[in-house]
This record gives sequence, C-alpha cells and structure tokens, in this order.
Amino acid sequence: MPRSDFSVDTASYDTADDDDEYRLAQKEWQESLEELQQLALVLLLPWLGKFLGRKTSHWLYARYLRLGLGLSFLLGDRPLALPLFSR
Repeated sequence: MPRSDFSVDTASYDTADDDDEYRLAQKEWQESLEELQQLALVLLLPWLGKFLGRKTSHWLYARYLRLGLGLSFLLGDRPLALPLFSR
C-alpha cells in the first residue's frame, strides 16, 4: 500500500487557514451590511422625513382653514364637555 502524504499536522494547518478565511469573509459581510445600513439611512430617512413633513403640513393647513387658529384648532371640532362646570 502506498504511503500517504497526508498527516495530522497538515490537517490542523488547513483548518486554521479555513478558520481565518471564514473570519475574513464574515468580517467583509458585516462591513457590507453596515454600508447598506448607512446607505439606507442617508437616502431613506431624509426622503421619509420630507414625505411625512409635507403630509403633516397639508393636514395642519386644512385644519387651520376649517377651524381657524384658536382652542378648537388644538382641542378639536367640538368643545370638551367639563362635567364640573356644567349645570
């Protein structure tokens, strides 16, 4: 039977190299995910803030036109019924 060149020492070096490659790939994957997260924050958050800000301003302006600027603007269409002061 021919003698094999494979030994226990080379197997341990191979697993150490595989572990290093795995750690490097994992590190690169984490860096890629962080870059995607930053890209989403830089692009999506300003767009979402602009969209929600415009929706809110349109809603507030329509409320101002309907109710005017006073307590009804802040508290609602109908005045609050306070049972302590009613007779």
